[in-house]
Amino acid sequence: MQEISIGVIGLGVGERHVAAYREIPGVTVAAVCDMDEEKLHAVADRQEVDGRYTDYRKIIEDPRIDAVSICTYDNYHAAQVIEAFNAGKHVMVEKPITLNREDLAKVIRAQQDSGKRISSNLILRQSPRFIALREMVQRGDFGDIFYMEGDYLHQILWKITEGWRGQMDFYCVTYGGGIHLIDLMRWIIGEEVTEVTSMGAKKQTRGSSFAYPDVMTNLLRFESDALAKNTTTFGPQRHKMHSLNLYGTKLSFENGIPDGRLFRGDRPEDEEPFTVPYPAVEKGDLLPDFVAAIREGREPNVGAQDVFRVMEICFACWESVQNRRNVDVTYTI
Repeated sequence: MQEISIGVIGLGVGERHVAAYREIPGVTVAAVCDMDEEKLHAVADRQEVDGRYTDYRKIIEDPRIDAVSICTYDNYHAAQVIEAFNAGKHVMVEKPITLNREDLAKVIRAQQDSGKRISSNLILRQSPRFIALREMVQRGDFGDIFYMEGDYLHQILWKITEGWRGQMDFYCVTYGGGIHLIDLMRWIIGEEVTEVTSMGAKKQTRGSSFAYPDVMTNLLRFESDALAKNTTTFGPQRHKMHSLNLYGTKLSFENGIPDGRLFRGDRPEDEEPFTVPYPAVEKGDLLPDFVAAIREGREPNVGAQDVFRVMEICFACWESVQNRRNVDVTYTI
């Protein structure tokens, strides 16, 4: 088994990465990094990591480290990903990997030139319920999917009014939340988005320093002409929910807690519970596959094309909000 040495940069959610890597046979977390020295040593002590830096370049430049997890603030991702590829590292990066098209083009170029793997923590693909739904859709159980709804509903408004996200020069709630459901729907249906129409509103954060829409709704058209809605809100008065609804010519699905529901018609007897566990997934659950992809010389389950394309869909959504018009989605790879 190929021994893999890992460095983790950013120790908020990054601590979950450290813990997950430590469970993988043959993987060593050689070093961690955080700007906050107190947090750095607290996490490193808990996770028993010797290498400790406040400068991320110390990890990226270390020739002994094979791969890095980048879990820093969103506006740092692009530069750190590019530097990691230039140093010959494989990269797992929290979403969004960049905040604009120009930086994405640079990331794509660096990744392609390096020949190294990239993945992003689009963790809903690991939920047993969504895996089961994808298998049913691909098998034809739903018939022809013609409409979907995938909404990110999470009461975390403080993250954009008080946290670091609200202090960034630019922040888009679709990039931070809705991206999960956009990726999930394209993965389940096995198609790409071709066109978007989006709207944004700043109502919940009026009077705060946050300057961008706090709610975004995106309408998506897929290759088969299936339509979908994707809404992100950080202020709902409810528990966290990945609201996924699928409507097909044979079968429909609505997500719920604890169970989802399947519908084969409009009568009470046509409804049945869908009890496959949800979310039943942890932040580090994609990391074993990322390591396996490095060892096996293959694309991760969330591979380069997925990572880049879902960002290009998100960029099109923001452009639609800015320009108040439909936007065709184009893909670099």
